[in-house]
Amino acid sequence: MQKTTLEQWRMFKAVVDAGGFNQASTVVHKSQSSIHHAVGNLESALGVKLFEVSGRRVVLTEAGQLMLRRGKYLLDEVSRIEAIAETISGGVESELRIAVDGAFPQQVVFKALEKVSGIFPQTNIDIIDTILSGTNELIQEGAVDLGLSPMTMEDNLNEEICTIEFIAVAHINHPLNHFERKLSHDDLKSYRQIIVRDSATQSNVDSGWLGAEQRWTVSSLRASTELICQGMGYAWLPMPIVAPLLDSGILKRLLLEKGASRTASFYLNFKDNDSLGPAAREFIGELRLLTLTMPTQEEH
Repeated sequence: MQKTTLEQWRMFKAVVDAGGFNQASTVVHKSQSSIHHAVGNLESALGVKLFEVSGRRVVLTEAGQLMLRRGKYLLDEVSRIEAIAETISGGVESELRIAVDGAFPQQVVFKALEKVSGIFPQTNIDIIDTILSGTNELIQEGAVDLGLSPMTMEDNLNEEICTIEFIAVAHINHPLNHFERKLSHDDLKSYRQIIVRDSATQSNVDSGWLGAEQRWTVSSLRASTELICQGMGYAWLPMPIVAPLLDSGILKRLLLEKGASRTASFYLNFKDNDSLGPAAREFIGELRLLTLTMPTQEEH
């Protein structure tokens, strides 16, 4: 029989998150004495001291830090179990929330979702545009059900769904397209590079800056593409976006000595397969089929 209760672990974590017993009482809407009682009983049951007083603050002991890590895992697992039960009891989900990296072919996502809506018309679809690690941050926070990202997630489910080629391009009249030789990275540094900012709030990573003397940082691939089309810089853009612009003659590949193209894997990421509802599973199945028929790099 367990010596501790979930409520005790919740109160313990609430004190840590809020920064003290008094602050926690405001957050969880319980009296300070009841929180003290719950944490005290937890300490007695575990046989360890979780907090110590430092000045006017309570801080975790070394044992408390270890128990916090374990306790977070316990509470997260309970939340997952409750979410799975809600999915089973509720049937088809009322909303499907998907984060999609801007480099992933949007038409593939839309086509898959059209199939989903045809089968589950009562399910509302919420699509959130992200860049780089933004998708995974939303999944970790529980803000979306699943997402498409160029980055894997640690301790979560990651399925490689496709690879996408990124190519160096500039407007056909950009000076970089008028060199009568192959370009080096030193040549590029004299011209403005357009960078895409990571949409994750906890990240300062920008996409592929080469140390150009001047760079403009934007928050979407749409903005990056528009700037390139106006001749305001160069960038590496995903082939699904840039292909029609190359065909129409607006943009031109940069003739580089090396690194003219890059290939990135894209992943279908989610936390827990069991918590996904019927609409999410239908979307995943349709997405797998559609990515199998995507044009290969050699076909462009």
